[in-house]
Amino acid sequence: MQFKDVIGQQEVKQRLVGSVGRGRISHAQLFTGDEGVGALPLAIAYAQYLNCPHRHDGDSCGVCPSCHQIGQLAHPDLHFVFPVNTPKGKSSSEKPLSNQFMPLWRDQVASTGGYFNEQMWYETIAIDNKQGNISTFEADEIIRALSFKAFESEYKVVLIWLPERMNVQAANKLLKILEEPWEKTLFLMVSEAPDRLLPTIISRTQGVTVPAVTQADMTGWLVERKKLSPADAEKIARLSRGNLLEAERCLEALASGESNESFELFVQLMRLSYEDRHLELLEWAETVASLGREEQKRLMSNSIRLLRDSYMLTAGMSEISFLFGREYEFCKKFAPFVNNANIERLVSEMELVIRQVGQNGNPKIIFPHFALTVSKLIGPLK
Repeated sequence: MQFKDVIGQQEVKQRLVGSVGRGRISHAQLFTGDEGVGALPLAIAYAQYLNCPHRHDGDSCGVCPSCHQIGQLAHPDLHFVFPVNTPKGKSSSEKPLSNQFMPLWRDQVASTGGYFNEQMWYETIAIDNKQGNISTFEADEIIRALSFKAFESEYKVVLIWLPERMNVQAANKLLKILEEPWEKTLFLMVSEAPDRLLPTIISRTQGVTVPAVTQADMTGWLVERKKLSPADAEKIARLSRGNLLEAERCLEALASGESNESFELFVQLMRLSYEDRHLELLEWAETVASLGREEQKRLMSNSIRLLRDSYMLTAGMSEISFLFGREYEFCKKFAPFVNNANIERLVSEMELVIRQVGQNGNPKIIFPHFALTVSKLIGPLK
């Protein structure tokens, strides 16, 4: 994978290339960014650039043996660690390690270009509703792999995807390695929730912040790769908010003509809250609790977007409101009920739900409380 395969992120690419050119390569780097912005493909492209003997024009050559091996995620000096669990039908007494899932990992990265989220990965490895994790056995495997000399390249690279899924014991073992690293050994961590990492780990890494894909870059990608008209591409790019996965979901909904389920659930929540229909709000909460965790988080993220855009309409700033179609029609009528008195609290409640769901909280407890709280915030404004 080369830098040119990563959508946008030119400033981040230039900083990474510049640090290599100056010989200032930190032994532990923490790539942080939301899903769909390209943090994982950036980290892979960076590992390929580091070990390419013929890099030029700010990118790896893409044709040397090292580039071919890293491009296929099969380089002997590149090690991957990611959350796993026991697949359906396997004994829970087995100790799953990342190496056992490498064929599926290679397929996942190849088919998506590295743009996928945690739930997509769990569906690929068929672990049902279990939470993936990085165990202490995985940390032992890292130590074992790094105890050998580099086979072919200048650097041995360990790429850890979602290090926030490490348990405490694994995190402490990793911390010891970071404190006393092997020579020419690099740790590249790709996190979507760095606040859940040990502060001591964060303090020993160099941060690489990966922002949302710009609207211009997303629009260009949609026109070039998805063959959309510039007008349609711009609409999808605005709705995606710099998230490639969200852009893909918008495209699928557009192609199938299906209604957006998260939008329908948002509308239902706001109408029931406005009318103080508490029993039906609890039914709404039960419906949402039955969804998958990624769907629940996506519902909250989309609700935050709709609330903020409704607030923009209330504030008379419709020109920067990212709404069209049915979303615009509903939010135009709903906007008077979102204002300075409740917008911050509503958004805060939804962000709290996202954190609670991500931390494996019980949705049958989370969503009834959330729905009744929203009713209190919307209801008094009738």
